[in-house]
Amino acid sequence: MDRRSFLRASTVGGATAAASTLAAPVYAQGKRTLTLVTTWSRGLAGVHDSAQYCADQITAATDGQLTIDLKAAGELVGAFEVFDAVSAGQADMYHGVDYYFLGQHPAISFFSQIPFGMNFMEYANWWYHDGGMDLGNELYSIFGLKPFPAGNTGPQSGGWFAKEMNSPEDFQGLKFRMPGQGGQVLGKLGASVQNLPGGEVYQALSSGAIDGTEWIGPWADEKAGFQEITKTYYTAGFHEPGPNLNLTMNLEVYDSLTPTQQKIVEQVTRASNLWTMSLFMANNSAALQRLQSSGVKVMEFPDAVWDAFGAAAREVVDEPMGDELYKTCYDSYMESLRSSATWIAKSEGAFSAQRNRVMGL
Repeated sequence: MDRRSFLRASTVGGATAAASTLAAPVYAQGKRTLTLVTTWSRGLAGVHDSAQYCADQITAATDGQLTIDLKAAGELVGAFEVFDAVSAGQADMYHGVDYYFLGQHPAISFFSQIPFGMNFMEYANWWYHDGGMDLGNELYSIFGLKPFPAGNTGPQSGGWFAKEMNSPEDFQGLKFRMPGQGGQVLGKLGASVQNLPGGEVYQALSSGAIDGTEWIGPWADEKAGFQEITKTYYTAGFHEPGPNLNLTMNLEVYDSLTPTQQKIVEQVTRASNLWTMSLFMANNSAALQRLQSSGVKVMEFPDAVWDAFGAAAREVVDEPMGDELYKTCYDSYMESLRSSATWIAKSEGAFSAQRNRVMGL
């Protein structure tokens, strides 16, 4: 942890302790407008919808006592500036995927996505029932923030490429857009990794500034128009099997809400988590069929490439282990993942394979 983070942690902890011993919480009275900034441009399928859902539902559920004013990426601050803006109190909350902010603390990866990590249900289990929430609150409080899982895209696609990727060597020198630890994995394979917000990806791909990109999945990718540029599409990726989207509030703003308003935020984000996941599930299959009908070639990485992803992923995930909080999060995350993966393999995994065989799906 750097000195700024340490000082901020000390300040937040001291202020919280003082408040608890000197006075009861003071809640803001009357109607309030809270500003929500996002990492998403307007119109980005699913992810902007998720942010708008949170804004609309909090406003409705509080009967207008809290009006959430959504500002998409670039309307108030840039996509990659939302974390700092909310931490500093320039905005009240943000909606986004937090691997964009690994520079703040490497443990943030566990609250967005690590390569070969948790799917939607596994993450929900860890967060709500297996210790993830306490660790998330501890980590984000360093920055004066309060996180809530508020959406999930489900498994993300491997991405769009100018050519087929037949071996690990094909990634050498490839200019590819992939954020977070997944991008670090491709960097170890020799790729030149770019970290671009969603609203800038189409232009970068069409201009040749990048050779390929991942985004989300068939529905969001089709809406973004990547099929207009290249027809080589890998539908399974290693990097984001269930990326978590957070609604993250300024901690002082959260503490100023009434207990009822705090509970509404908690329940709306839980609802948004399921609503967003099902939104992608409802649209991906039909979108994939349309893409294939338009000439898109649906591909799967060969085993040698998957093996290279795995070896590089282990290196990437292990590198920050010298940070005590990162290691604590890692140990908790992996213990929960091993438990849930074992049960899923023996229950849902086995059932799905037999259902699809028996029913011809």
